[in-house]
This record gives sequence, structure tokens and C-alpha cells, in this order.
Amino acid sequence: MKKIVLLGFFLLLNACVENKPKNRYLPDSSGKINHLSVVMPEKSWNGFLGHKVRHLLSAPYEGLPFDEPQFSLNFIPEKVFTGFVRKSRNIIWFVNDSIGRFQLSENMMAKPQLVAKVSGEDQEVQAFYLEENIELLRASINEIERTEKRRRIRKSPSKNKELSERFQVSTTYPSAYKIFKDTLNFTWIQKPIQKGHMNIIAYALPLNSLKGNIKKRITTIRDSIGKAYVPGRLPGSYMITEQAFRPYYYRTQINGKLAYLTKGTWEVANDFMAGPFINYMIRDTLKKRWMVIEGFTFAPSASKRDYMFELNTIISSMEFE
Repeated sequence: MKKIVLLGFFLLLNACVENKPKNRYLPDSSGKINHLSVVMPEKSWNGFLGHKVRHLLSAPYEGLPFDEPQFSLNFIPEKVFTGFVRKSRNIIWFVNDSIGRFQLSENMMAKPQLVAKVSGEDQEVQAFYLEENIELLRASINEIERTEKRRRIRKSPSKNKELSERFQVSTTYPSAYKIFKDTLNFTWIQKPIQKGHMNIIAYALPLNSLKGNIKKRITTIRDSIGKAYVPGRLPGSYMITEQAFRPYYYRTQINGKLAYLTKGTWEVANDFMAGPFINYMIRDTLKKRWMVIEGFTFAPSASKRDYMFELNTIISSMEFE
């Protein structure tokens, strides 16, 4: 009797092992940062649905001197959506179906990957479901792109410790960034690019620095720091906040700490230089200070979206030690 029971147990155990789902192999995804593959029939792309997609997903990236789309769209006809094309990291897939819906899936055909599948019986229905979920889609794409950018940065991170030693904060940035200026309460790192340079500056302020009208104080502080530490090419020139364009201001959090995020355009007083900047002022009550870290780009006659996306990714991942 015991032999029969044991035999039955082992047969059941073996069946469970055989029926256990195996990990499915997924190839690595591909694609440039902030690029999306849009899959639909060519007729739809040239019609109402394609116009709606371009309108919703090509909104300008905030804080640039000239409009650049938040995402670059790559149209893929439905009939060629096979093989290597399915490994794109971000895919928006429109499908004709009697049931209308919007679905987000991760790692469907590659990893990491985000697939937004929009179904409906015609173009109008599909456009409706896309528009109803556009904020969720944008946020999801931004998150997967920030994660991918951080992964790429970690392949060759800088070993510099100036930010950690001077301000007790840490963030991971590429080894191409080098120390450009380092003083008692100001650190400036810079990365050369083909048509200019990308920059990160950091400094600390007393906690009472933002009393009063916060927006005006942020601009005043930026301009005073620029005058003291960020000179232009000509004698007597220095970086200030662009006077002709009002920056974007946000109240946010970094690692659970209150922060003010400012996106806008900088220019150089008494010179002809300008570009976009992103500024975080983070309240550090433990050390009784505002920790300020800002990224700005000088890249005349070049697209600046991806440069600013990199700077934002680096700064927003900052940690307090």
C-alpha cells in the first residue's frame, strides 16, 4: 500500500514539474531614446487616426528654445510588422476589433519593452481610446525611457567624487563628464558634444533663501549664481535667465524631499549665447539647506531634446547621503 501511495506521489510531483511554465526567452529590445514605433495600416496613418496620433504624441518638449517633439514617431505598416521590427522598445499598435480597448503590456516581444495596443472597430473608436489614455501612455513611456537611459549611463559611469565629497549627494553620470570648476560651494561638470557642451552645476543655499515670491526668487538666485560663477566668452558676460520667455515652474519631490523644478531658457548677458536649462532646488531639512543642481546645454543649430532628457535623468536620480 505504501509503495502505491509513494508511486502516486512521485507521478503527481513529476506532472507538476512538467506543467510548470518555463521562462520564455525574449531578445533585447532596440531603438533610440524617445523614439516610438506606430503600427497601423497605411491608410489609417495617412487619414484621421494618423493625424490624431501625431497631434497627441508630437507635443513640444518643455523648456526648449525652439519646439521639438517630445517623442519621435516611426510609422510601421501593419503588413511589415514582423521579425526585427517587433523588437522596438516602445510600440503603439492599432488593431481593428469589434471590442474597443486600450491595453499596456510589458516585455511582450522583447525586453525591456512597452506595447500599447489600441483596439476598435474603426479609426474614430481607436482615436477615442488613445486620447482617453494619452496621459497614462506618456507617463509610461517616460518611465521606461528614463530606466533605459540610466542603464546606458551605468555602462560607463564617472568615478568622480566631487559631488559626494562637497555636498554629500550622489548621482550617476557618464564618464564623458569632467570637472570644469570646483570651488567651496560650487561644482561644475561638463561634457563636450559635437556642436557645444552639456553642463551640470551644483551649489547649496540657506533654508531661508526662497522666502517671498518663490518664482521670482528662483530667477534672482539663478542670475546671481550665473554672474558669480558662469562667465560667457566675452569680458563682463555671464549666464542669466532668458528675459523673453517665462520658465515653467513645478512643485515636485526628489527622494521624498520637497523640490522646485524649473525648466526654461538661459542666455548670456553682453554676448550671443543661449540654450535650455533644467533646475532643481531640493529642500534638505537635515542639513538646513536648499540643494540646487542644474543642467544646461549649449548646442547651437542642433536638436537639444535628447541632451536635456539626459541631464534630467541624471539630476532626478540624485540621492542624499
